[in-house]
Amino acid sequence: MGSKGAAITSPVPVTWYPTLAIFMLAIGLMVSASFFIYEATSSRRNRSLAKELTTGALASFFLGFGSLFMLLASGVYV
Repeated sequence: MGSKGAAITSPVPVTWYPTLAIFMLAIGLMVSASFFIYEATSSRRNRSLAKELTTGALASFFLGFGSLFMLLASGVYV
């Protein structure tokens, strides 16, 4: 009844996990820093909702996947 299936493998080589983690976290931190600088230096009348949403989504993407690859690189398989 039990059929032999193919093993599940990662689309990204395991040796790339630490490098991807460092670069994605660094990019995410830089984008989030630019978001905070933009919020602190622009007046309420000059802010753009589209720019805020784009910058926030980009920072969230890079920080999320950077955290994922950091966990995978340290041996926590999620």
